Amino acid sequence: MPTTSYQHIITEIKELDLSDQLRLLEEMAGIIRSNASPLKTRSILELQGKGKDIWENIDAQEYIDKERSSWSG
Repeated sequence: MPTTSYQHIITEIKELDLSDQLRLLEEMAGIIRSNASPLKTRSILELQGKGKDIWENIDAQEYIDKERSSWSG
């Protein structure tokens, strides 16, 4: 099978009428979707414990009180 350049393919696509271009686009999207690996579903629970060292030795109530006092300016 001869190697076809990308630019040659683009030129050929531009010569198609709009309905054939849209059909080609739909078919290409289907091919790409079938070749793409599915995204792994993530869970918010994966974040549990992340950054806990940042809060080490910080009193939660003191922190909240300080933040609230900054709101009133």
